[in-house]
Amino acid sequence: MDQFPINGDCLEVGGIPLPRLAARAGQTPFYVYDRGVMTNSVNLLRRTLPHQISLHYAIKANPMPAVVQHMAGLTDGLDVASLGEMLAALDTGIAPGKISFAGPGKSDRELRSAIAASVIINLESAGELERIAAIGEALSLTPAVSVRVNPDFELKSSGMKMGGGPKPFGVDAEQVPQLLKRLGRLNIDFKGFHIFSGSQNLRPEAIIEAQTKTFELAFRLADDAPSSITWLNIGGGFGIPYFAGETRLDLIPVAENLEKLVADSSARLPEAEIIIELGRYLVGEAGIYVCEIVDRKESRGELFLVTNGGLHHHLAASGNFGQVI
Repeated sequence: MDQFPINGDCLEVGGIPLPRLAARAGQTPFYVYDRGVMTNSVNLLRRTLPHQISLHYAIKANPMPAVVQHMAGLTDGLDVASLGEMLAALDTGIAPGKISFAGPGKSDRELRSAIAASVIINLESAGELERIAAIGEALSLTPAVSVRVNPDFELKSSGMKMGGGPKPFGVDAEQVPQLLKRLGRLNIDFKGFHIFSGSQNLRPEAIIEAQTKTFELAFRLADDAPSSITWLNIGGGFGIPYFAGETRLDLIPVAENLEKLVADSSARLPEAEIIIELGRYLVGEAGIYVCEIVDRKESRGELFLVTNGGLHHHLAASGNFGQVI
């Protein structure tokens, strides 16, 4: 928590002591975020990663409108996973073509809204393709899509494995060529691919391996594409430390490998925008949950401080990350 200094015996966020923030909020518990920490995270990536890389913010990491507005001004695009998130993204004024809509369970209402707004839809199945085409025809619009690919590999040591093996996310890599043939016969504006293999990883060698395989897969699949690739979202997977003993992700080797991959891509996919999509890496360390001690009690020799908030507000804020309790 070095980003939040302690002045005397009082924690500060954005240079403001917690008691003053609590008075401003009017009550506890509450969340408070420091825009400066978010800005620093983005600036670090801008300084380190190849300049050709576009940075997108995954709104699911924190959909608070003020956070989304701030990130829209810092990054090159936004990723959404619900109609509410899409509307929050559009409210920032960002171009619809810089917004992507992901998720395997999109409703017809969500697809209709995304198509009407000219947002790029991450296609997750053959069935969704037919629904998108039908809705586009009904609206007399050409939907913009990228194909989300379930790769035949995973991001090793990741917090959540989003690819490799049977997954609800995306189209299995071996099924993509057939899907692209069907897509090419429909009134669809094909943009490219979204290949995301895992999240919350602190091991640069694992990220390097996954990114290398991601580009190799994209190059293979591009041979079957109905048009040139203009959009390649390689996901993210960059983690942040949560527990004692965890080490921050070393970006330098990741960036060096990306330099080579981007150079290869400029030759193989010359029109493609290369996108890294990140969520918690950009905002996860920028906020804290503030609650108030309301009681002190002792149980069998151990002292407990009872607060007016806890896991019913946010599971992770209580120190629990989904473990069996």
